[in-house]
Amino acid sequence: MAIAKAERLMNLALCLLGTRRPLSKRELRDSIEAYVEASGPGKGAAGSDDSFNRMFERDKDDLRELGLVIETVENLDGEVGYLARRDSNRLPPITLDAEEAAALGLAAKVWQQARLAGAASGALQKLRAAGLPEDVDPYEAHGALEPRIPVHEAAFEPLMLACRDRRPVLFDYRKANAARPEPRHVEPWALECWRGHWYLAGWDRDRGAERVFRLSRITGRVRSRGTRFTAPVPDVVTVRETVAGWAGEIADRSALIRLRSDAGYPLRAKATAVRELGDGWDELEIPYGHGLDAWLVEFGPDVVVLEPAELRADVVDRLRAVAKG
Repeated sequence: MAIAKAERLMNLALCLLGTRRPLSKRELRDSIEAYVEASGPGKGAAGSDDSFNRMFERDKDDLRELGLVIETVENLDGEVGYLARRDSNRLPPITLDAEEAAALGLAAKVWQQARLAGAASGALQKLRAAGLPEDVDPYEAHGALEPRIPVHEAAFEPLMLACRDRRPVLFDYRKANAARPEPRHVEPWALECWRGHWYLAGWDRDRGAERVFRLSRITGRVRSRGTRFTAPVPDVVTVRETVAGWAGEIADRSALIRLRSDAGYPLRAKATAVRELGDGWDELEIPYGHGLDAWLVEFGPDVVVLEPAELRADVVDRLRAVAKG
């Protein structure tokens, strides 16, 4: 059904773009096969007219929402016609200087090892055909650093498409402190790469709140749900801040921990205060944000959480979950 509608919209757009004079509803109805079928025999004159009018008005609104400029013109006899002038729907020529082309080339190289490599390469080829300067090589190396964004998770591609198409998804997700995965119904907003890991930010329908999911903890297949979003989608900047906050980058409090003197150097680098306790232990004050409990668990017996109590409880729960396997 979706393919049939897309074909109908394409045929309508081609008719409106290809005409030099306004076309009436009757002419469009007789020119597009889908409209002919919608007003075929067995529907009755009034029924077929109503069905066609509703379909045509929806299609016209959809094309306008997609950006096609459709003009409504009334002739001397009072008959209304429609057309889409090519000069009103033509994009301006694309011009890129050397720096802009280099930036696009760098972006394409970032995706060379990811699933978007083909799309990035195709986009650059189209830009070359559209007038990218011949003396500019967008793939030329511009420094010693070779950026890469590896994507190994099978969930990346279906989630990327779901974010683009605004389609809710269902997947099984295993939290860091859980022994088994749980089903999650999510309205996906955006994917973010943070510290070498991919995260999905979206609206968790079951919990009625925004959540962030690490793709490496998604198990099984990502299934799409043919429904609409129920929660408003924030702008891109807000989503990125949400991802950073839930991934542990944003800290709004402080935590007090004990750390063995010869261990935990990443923790020491983040510490705002360090005090020697003796007997091979130090006391550190470190920024506390979401995700700190998962990080502290990685240091095992070298870390003891003193404050706050909820952080200490979260670390203990995670350690117990690890011990249970």
